[in-house]
Amino acid sequence: MTRPLIDKYGRHVSYLRVSVTDRCDFRCTYCMAESMIFLPKSEVLTLEELDQLCSAFIARGVRKLRLTGGEPLVRRGIMDLIRDLSRHLESGALDELTMTTNGSQLATYADDLARLGVKRLNISLDSLDHQKFAEITRRGRLEQVLSGLEAAKQAGLKIKINTVALRNFNEDEISRLVAWCGKEGFDLCLIETMPLGDIDGDRTDQYLPLTAVRERLEQEYTLIPSEYVTPGPARYVTVAETGGRLGFITPLTHNFCEGCNRVRVTCTGTLYMCLGQEDHVDLRAALRSGAPETLDRLLDEAMLLKPKGHDFVIDRKGQKPAVGRHMSMTGG
Repeated sequence: MTRPLIDKYGRHVSYLRVSVTDRCDFRCTYCMAESMIFLPKSEVLTLEELDQLCSAFIARGVRKLRLTGGEPLVRRGIMDLIRDLSRHLESGALDELTMTTNGSQLATYADDLARLGVKRLNISLDSLDHQKFAEITRRGRLEQVLSGLEAAKQAGLKIKINTVALRNFNEDEISRLVAWCGKEGFDLCLIETMPLGDIDGDRTDQYLPLTAVRERLEQEYTLIPSEYVTPGPARYVTVAETGGRLGFITPLTHNFCEGCNRVRVTCTGTLYMCLGQEDHVDLRAALRSGAPETLDRLLDEAMLLKPKGHDFVIDRKGQKPAVGRHMSMTGG
């Protein structure tokens, strides 16, 4: 390993999230507009460039790599990329290769993912109600997702369900999700909606503080503080009644930035040091110039730009997102 990636606050960046595509087979209402205009192919990094980029970060001390999107499993050739990246697991340079997915393609790919060394998946699922699922995704196909979850479970993959808590939509279903995840052996992580991108709607109608959700859950469940931690921002408890693990990600009600060890790269090769800030560094030109020393220098410069914390806020007056780019562009 060459020089580790350390920001100006002394935080060691060891966790990289890479979006492999901005495309998705769903159009979740808090994430995308219905009529999304996707990037032209020429702007998106090739699989070879994604491999080169991830490998450069691993050489600088990244130990955990998460592939995101959009929906990563709709990217053509994605399993070839995972196969190539798995060499870093075999060498010991990488501790974990994982993915965030909506689960729609898992019935096809779960066995291959497990065979290539992927051990855990984050799966986005906001409702177990068929009608609500169709409404939130604008597409439906809940049974397809549930079949994918079962395939992943049978393949031995550890599953964490990510659920965005939405006011007047799924808030009355969260207790059911806690019980269902406990029964299935899945972790559950609740997430406050984040002000990213224009979604054809007003996020003030969606925002549900997790402090309120937790208070409601504590009327039904015993939530025991847990020392379990991951490289991500969730804070966990154990649900005594199910034995399951429950996490809370609270970008709005509780800033989680003090120990941030993460950076994100979009499918176009733009490096964002913070999900909630616009400062970025363009790595694509360096990749396509064939100059690894330039890429290395840009990574050093990026560390100086990493902020102490994000500035997420729901803009109730202007009804504008805090950050203009969509989550599907940056990667979850």
